[in-house]
Amino acid sequence: MPLVPLLPLFHSLNREYFAGSLTIGTQPKLNLRWSDGKLRKTAGLYRRGLNVKGPLGSEIVLSKPLLKHLPQTALESTLCHEMIHAWIDLVLRLDEGHGPNFHARMNAINATQNKFKVSVRHSFPVPTSPVRWWAECPCCGLRIPYKRIVRGAACKQCCDTHHGGQWHSSCLLAYESAS
Repeated sequence: MPLVPLLPLFHSLNREYFAGSLTIGTQPKLNLRWSDGKLRKTAGLYRRGLNVKGPLGSEIVLSKPLLKHLPQTALESTLCHEMIHAWIDLVLRLDEGHGPNFHARMNAINATQNKFKVSVRHSFPVPTSPVRWWAECPCCGLRIPYKRIVRGAACKQCCDTHHGGQWHSSCLLAYESAS
């Protein structure tokens, strides 16, 4: 699928599922853009703060590498997912991730249409990075793949079982190179 302009789709979803609450007049309350190619592990994100490009202080960024080869429904569900985050932040003025307001709005949208399905987690194909490290628990022998060494990481299962859920140095993971 070639990249489509996001603004017309945003306005359509805003009218249909958010009663126009994400715009002031005809202007969105947030910036909307395709990623510059760096967003490769997630299909989209909503964020606000000082690091956000543009004058509005909040934005939705959609992954060009992930979504450009997927059908239109993947774009619609991803954009709608991020619009729910924006609605919770900008309209409800709440700081909530995938909490009760998110689930209520997601379920309401999914109940009113069958063109696409909004979900908490997408199942789009994401390219994986090779494993660089194997971490092994000295207690139970569990081996876990890691992309980088995480200092002070301990086996959660052993900490829960043997130390009442508290971190303990006897469960500290030992790393070895995967190459």
